[in-house]
Amino acid sequence: METQTRYTYNFEITPGETDGITISLYGNLVVDTSHRCLHDVLDQLQSHFFNHAVIDLAGVNQLDDYGAMVISEICRATGLSEANIQIANIAPDHRKMLDLTDFDKDTICPLTPAESPGILVQLGEMTFNAYKGFRDFILFIGDTFISIRRVIRHPRSLRYGDVLVHMKTTGVDALPVVGLISVMLGLIIAFISSMQLENYGATIYVANLVGVVMVSELSPIMTSILVAGRSGSAYAAEISTMKISEEIDALFVMGFNPNQFLVLPRLLAAMIVVPMLTMLSNLLAITGGAVIGTAMLDLPLNSYITQTIESLSLFELAWGLSKSVVFAVLISISGCLRGFQAKGGAASVGNAATSAVVTSVFLIIFFDSIFAIIRMYWG
Repeated sequence: METQTRYTYNFEITPGETDGITISLYGNLVVDTSHRCLHDVLDQLQSHFFNHAVIDLAGVNQLDDYGAMVISEICRATGLSEANIQIANIAPDHRKMLDLTDFDKDTICPLTPAESPGILVQLGEMTFNAYKGFRDFILFIGDTFISIRRVIRHPRSLRYGDVLVHMKTTGVDALPVVGLISVMLGLIIAFISSMQLENYGATIYVANLVGVVMVSELSPIMTSILVAGRSGSAYAAEISTMKISEEIDALFVMGFNPNQFLVLPRLLAAMIVVPMLTMLSNLLAITGGAVIGTAMLDLPLNSYITQTIESLSLFELAWGLSKSVVFAVLISISGCLRGFQAKGGAASVGNAATSAVVTSVFLIIFFDSIFAIIRMYWG
């Protein structure tokens, strides 16, 4: 017989007949003693050889979920099947704890999968979530318009310092990636179009194609998508973090309007810098096209620039810039709304950022199709 006493627990490992052992546990198997008890019992088990075992709980006074884990780990360490392990002398209170922790399974607290709801339940839940999302969107838009009206009446209530900060993070910090993507797009469009136009001896019209496509269509879209990926997700992550940490509730308690305090600076900053980034994208894309035109098509640079200017009009430029302003509003509204809708823990921050990007990109493409239809009937 071997006995070990540590803190407020005891245990005995008694060899029995026919290659069996009895593991008797005494005292309190709780959070403060479970670690040492498990370590000592497993250490002593290594010196025994047995084919079946009995775990006697007659001397256990207190047992919590950690104690149940000790019993489970001892059973697992023996390497025996359930038929060769017996748990003896279990008190009623201890039986309840063992039943709650389900100690004889592979996991201490197994997660049983929830039953899949029926199709009607799923349809109803989707309908309810869609209605709730639409209601939140309408309320958010209304609150934003109220904040805009308040700022118009009281201009000093707007935090202009925050606007400048968000202009930097949204616009200045995005210059490298927007510039690189724009130059590459100009190169690609000029190269692909030259392959077709060269067959007809119309390579000079590469300048027309690059200028019109980039100014009226691709520059606003690509710039807005890049801003949505960079800044729209950042808006959602920042506001959702404040929502989870209850900073937004604190702003409300202190008398600040969270919409005016958090949304308007981001909205105004996006409306200012996204058209600027679009103009930069136009210039760099045309520059990229000019590189292909002069290096590969042997077009004079003066001819390329003249052809580009003749193909563009003030309407084309204004049309592209007006779309970029609308896209900027969509990006900022989507990012801020998803941030305010965040609930739960840290995972909701990532979910809000992802949802903001997906929503922004979808709305950008959707509204761009509306612009295309308007222009078709307008023209």
